[in-house]
Order: sequence, then C-alpha cells, then structure tokens
Amino acid sequence: MGWLLSSNLLGLSQDQVTAKQSAVQLDEAWQKASAKYDKQRNALLSTVERESREGPFQPDWQSLAQYQAPDWYRDAKFGIFIHWGLYSVPAYGNEWYPREMYQEGSAVNKHHVETYGPLTKFGYKDFLPMFKAEHFDPQAWAKLFKESGARYVVPVFEHHDGFAMYDSDLSDWTAKKMGPHRDLAGEIALAIRAEGLHLGASSHRIEHDWFLDGGRKEGSDVNDPQYAAFYGPAHPRLGDDGASLAEDWTYVSPAYAKDWLARNAEIVQKYHPDLIYFDWWIGQPSVRPYLAEFAAYYYNESSKRGTIGVINSKLVDMQKTSTVLDIERGQSASILSEAWQTDTSVSNKSWGYIENDTFKTPEFIVQQLADIVSKNGNLLLNVGPKSDGTIPQAVQQVLLEVGGWLKVNGEAIYGTRPWTNFGEGPTKVEAGSFHDTQTKPYTAYDFRFTTKGKTLYAIEMAWPTEGEAVIHTLSDNVVGARKVSAVNLLGASAELSFTQQADGLHIHLPAEAPGKYAFVYRISFEDEKH
Repeated sequence: MGWLLSSNLLGLSQDQVTAKQSAVQLDEAWQKASAKYDKQRNALLSTVERESREGPFQPDWQSLAQYQAPDWYRDAKFGIFIHWGLYSVPAYGNEWYPREMYQEGSAVNKHHVETYGPLTKFGYKDFLPMFKAEHFDPQAWAKLFKESGARYVVPVFEHHDGFAMYDSDLSDWTAKKMGPHRDLAGEIALAIRAEGLHLGASSHRIEHDWFLDGGRKEGSDVNDPQYAAFYGPAHPRLGDDGASLAEDWTYVSPAYAKDWLARNAEIVQKYHPDLIYFDWWIGQPSVRPYLAEFAAYYYNESSKRGTIGVINSKLVDMQKTSTVLDIERGQSASILSEAWQTDTSVSNKSWGYIENDTFKTPEFIVQQLADIVSKNGNLLLNVGPKSDGTIPQAVQQVLLEVGGWLKVNGEAIYGTRPWTNFGEGPTKVEAGSFHDTQTKPYTAYDFRFTTKGKTLYAIEMAWPTEGEAVIHTLSDNVVGARKVSAVNLLGASAELSFTQQADGLHIHLPAEAPGKYAFVYRISFEDEKH
C-alpha cells in the first residue's frame, strides 16, 4: 500500500498504478532468478556504501557538483566507442534488434520470424551459440585505434540486451561463460592500455529493466522463467506512449536499482576504467539516489588510485557540473564553459554492426571534430565490429584517414582550449541531439579556432580557390587587435606570407593544398596578451 500511495502522489493514472502492480510481480520473478548471486552482490553494495562516504565526495548532488573533469580527458579530445555484442550476430536493423524482434509487426520482428522461426522456438538467447568472436584480435584493434589518433577507448561492457561482455560474478549470461567463452571487454582493456590509451567502460544496464517488454505481449521465451535472469524484469515501458524521458515512470524496483549499482561497482573494481559512460534513463527519479551513490563511490575510488574518473551522462540525468555532458549524435552551437562530449557513430544507420551499412567520410569526421573541439568538447566516435571479432574494412579505412589527418594537424586538437570565440563563417551547427548529419557542408569561409599557450590555431574547413584565406576575426581595425607575427600552414614546409588588413588577416597560400580536407594555420602574435 505504501508503494501504491507514493505512485498516486506522483500523479499516475489508475491504469498506470495497475500496470505497476503487475510490474512488481514481474520483478519478483527476476529477483528469484538472480538470487544465486545475492552474496556477491551484497558484498559489492557494502563496499560502495562505505567508500562513497570515504573521500572528497559524498553521495549527494551538492557534493558531486564540485566535480571537475581531469586534464587527461580535456586534452584527449578524440576517443573510440565500441558497440559489440550478441546483437551483432543477426546484423540486421540496428543494435536494438533484441527489443524490436519481440515487437509484433515491426520490420525486425517480421525479419526474425521469417529468418529464424517463431519466438517460442528461436529467441534472443538462441543467438548465443552463433556468437563466437573467432577472429577477435584485441591487439590489432588497439593498434588500429591508436593509429586513428584516439586517446581513449570505451567498449560497451553491457548493452540494453543484458548480455555482459565482461567476466561478471553477478550473472551467468556473460561472454566469459557463454558464446565466445572469453572476457572480451577485459581483453580489449589490456590491449588498449598496452598501447598507452585510456580505458572507458560503457554500461547500458539500466535500460534492461524494460528493454524486452515486447516479449510479454505475445508468446515468446521472454515469459519462460528459466530465462528470467537473462531477459530481466521486462517491465512495460510507460514512456513508449510518447512521454519524454523525464516523464517516463516505468517501474524500477529497489532490488533492480541495487543490482545496477553492484554491477557498475564490479566493473570499477575489476577493470578500473578511467571513464564510465552511461546511456539515457539513469536520471529516472527512482534511480537517482543510487546514481549519486555510484558517482561518489567512483570518484572517490578513482581518486585513491590516481586521477579522478570521468562520468559521461546525458540531458539532466545528473546534476550540472557533477558529470561530463554527452550529446548523442549532436553538438553544441557555442562554447560551453564545462568540458562536454559528442558521441556519434561512423555508421549512418546503427551503433552495432549491420549488413549493407553506410559510413561517414573522414572529411565529415575531421570537420566535426574541429567544430566540437573549438567549443570545449570531445568527440567519441563509435565502431561496430562483426560477431566474428573483425572490424569492417571500410570502417578501418575511415579511422586510418582520420588518424593520418591528426598526425599532421593534431597539435591544433590535442591539449588545446577554446579561444575567445569558436570560429567564423556561414555554416552553423544546430544545438542538441540527433542531428549531427544535418549540418550543411562546410566551406572555405568557415574557420574553427583553438588555442594552446600563446598560439592560435585557425582550422579552415575547405581549401579556398582564390589563392588566399581570409580570417575576418583577425582584422586590425578593432580596439585591442593583436598584431600577427607569423603564420604557418601545418603540413607545409615554408612560412606563409600575410597581410593584416581592416577586413581581416589575408594569408597567401601555396599552389597546392597540403592534404585533403580541413587545413590548419598556426598563428603567432607579437604580444603575449589575449
């Protein structure tokens, strides 16, 4: 009665209250199936409770708001995201295949039934024997990521589907115990650290609370009690009726929230990631107290080992300044005062591997990186490996070309900070999520600025046809204008001639461009004042 009363106080309709009564029953089935790991879970929770209060942070938002991102992250600028999991086996639709295959009438549902048979005969669990990762070479991956110019790598340790890609002591449904029978995330972690890169870990476990709810509505193996520990509570998601994430009151039991907390603490204890990436939905009211406890635990734990860790989160899931804001497939229109991040995929259609995919060009990624860095952000670029453990050749080529650009021009990216303004030119970026591909093509009139010490870098997004570049921001007719003393074009050997005029800095260019796209001018000034 106490729980129902609190639901009514939240303004839920009677239908929603009835749905949540049913949700409690579903949760009990999941708890029963998960009880075999109660001892290990409780031990982790005890550690979290203690260590979240032993250190510079406490598990409350006022304390957590004092957080500041570490310099390594602010200097890194470019990272690689990896969406690899059981969903790479069907390689159809996108990484939400396990959800959509149970949604009657969806394109994925029709494909699944036609390809594999009815859901009572072939469910998501039946892809496990097909997930072999037989060609997975973590050292080759790590070398590729380093060649791409990335400074940190963030494997998805567990996606919404509930299959752990790491060696968890809280579940039977892991890559170590089933499928490949390897600690895939752990092997990646060792390899990338051997290459001198920072390790991140992405956890999407909180969405698993409702992810497979479609299987409740029709005959499927989701309703089979022997698979409850894998398929989770599978609560009906109330937010699917069009409600925003902030209005989504899908039930999360204290038991599930504690399990979520324990699983993330286990990742921290076993793998000591420098960064934790959380997807949508961790900001639900019933989850936020556990989120605050985890954040205090992780910040305190990482501070004891060395540099404080990073948590990426979205929207208002965490209190402002207690986290590093992540904007999914989108950007900022202006310089943000705090460090932030865009995450997007090299794939135009999916985060996980699918057949017949299309990919962003190296030029698009380089230009996006320049825009993001000029506004105090980082770019986390995702790749989706195949189920056999190989990264598509087309994706490798994109990464290597981005890396080639960074080898020449990286001094304008790594370790830089925003200038007084992010840039100039006609091409504007719309702020917010899910429209990073809607930006119009950049032109030779578009510049993005970064700075390091006394040096200004001007990144021109395309090569001009007039034989000169004009940076209007650096005109000599404004109060306090700084006098330019030298201009160098990265990748070119000779210093460039220039004139600083009333309409801007005119830079005289060589006959041929020193690369394919996005050209960097290193600009020095006679004075040392900004």
